[in-house]
Amino acid sequence: MSLRLKLVLALVALSALATGAIGLFSYRTTASQLQTQIDRSLVAAARESGRRVIDAGGLGRRDRQGENDDPAGPPGAPPSPIFRSTGGVIGQYVTAVGATVSFSSVELPVDDRDRQIAGSDSKESELRDVQIGGEPYRLLTTGTGNSRGALQTARSLAETQDLLDTLRARILAAALVVIVLAVFLGSIIARQVTRRLTRLTSAAERVGSTGDLEVQVPVSGTDETGRLGSAFNDMLSALARSEQDQQRLVQDAGHELRTPLTSLRTNVYALQRAEQLTPEQRTQVLGDLEGETEELTRLINEVIELATDRRGDEPVTRVAMAPLLERVAARSSQRAGRPVQVRSDDTVVMGRELALERAVGNLIENAVKFDDGPGPIEVVCTAGRVEVQDSGPGFAEVDLPRVFDRFYRSDAARSRPGSGLGLAIVADVVALHGGTVMAGNRPDGGAVVGFQLPTV
Repeated sequence: MSLRLKLVLALVALSALATGAIGLFSYRTTASQLQTQIDRSLVAAARESGRRVIDAGGLGRRDRQGENDDPAGPPGAPPSPIFRSTGGVIGQYVTAVGATVSFSSVELPVDDRDRQIAGSDSKESELRDVQIGGEPYRLLTTGTGNSRGALQTARSLAETQDLLDTLRARILAAALVVIVLAVFLGSIIARQVTRRLTRLTSAAERVGSTGDLEVQVPVSGTDETGRLGSAFNDMLSALARSEQDQQRLVQDAGHELRTPLTSLRTNVYALQRAEQLTPEQRTQVLGDLEGETEELTRLINEVIELATDRRGDEPVTRVAMAPLLERVAARSSQRAGRPVQVRSDDTVVMGRELALERAVGNLIENAVKFDDGPGPIEVVCTAGRVEVQDSGPGFAEVDLPRVFDRFYRSDAARSRPGSGLGLAIVADVVALHGGTVMAGNRPDGGAVVGFQLPTV
């Protein structure tokens, strides 16, 4: 079942339930009010005539109005004028012995309960529905309170039933109209909603079948479907950028790999003529092979680290920068044989400790590579700003905008070992921590490279 059909059916079901609930409530409320009005009219008629019944006392006596005796009635029955019909209410008198005197052309039914009320000295009453000649009536039996009989009042329910039947038919007709409108409007709404989802589905299927990440889904509206379309376009754009970064990484890595591979090939060719080389030449060739092999290994490791970045898997913790910088400086100093001095405040950041150590280590390694002097490398940390300062030649102005680009190496750096990925890794780590990188030259000579992280 399609989503469009599900939406239509859901709207139809909700409309039908709402209409049915309202119609049922209206029907029951109307029926209850009509019955209450009928019961009130019966009680009012019985109350109005009850006093006359009590005063009449039986055949041959006069009521309060002075009517003449009615010789046709049974013993103990009031004269006929004692009951006056109003609002379609008809009446009947039931004597204490169960005889009846009808005040209209319709004779009301009498059962054992009515005879019991007629012979009772209380003014109890009872309401019930009866059938007279195939027509429904509402019947009230009320005792006179002196064991002399009971007065029955009744009113036909035919008009009420006709009204309720008409109301029921109109409710059903209204429900049918609402259902038809719900189908029509639901189809329009479902078409509007699913049209954009259909475009999204088509775009996703196209990406899955062709791998084309340049697909753009038309976005309209700011509702959930519109936001989904925007998110889908953003996702495709992010995937396209990622694919372009991967392609650029592969191209740049292939370009950088050519140099050490060419050198290795040349040295291997030289070793093939080892008998023609002097011992000094063989030693030089072997040294070149070792250096190029190490450079090639370093380049491959850094490419793998960039391509399979898993630094985000490390948990984020509170990191005190001072002890971290001291540890990295000690390792770098031992490895390079150069002093590394640290000056740091009590900066604390939320970050990934191992990733930050790698970033600071790359900065120090880059400074050691370009600073040939005997002086120390300085690492300064203040309020989340980490700077590594050296006394080397510094950066050319044209190189500053591209210092952190992958595989970028200035003309002065091409004669030195390195892959051009160290500072790119620093930029990735800092971006992962929501910080920014910076590079520049010191006023008294040398370079300063570092980053700024948000502090706790």
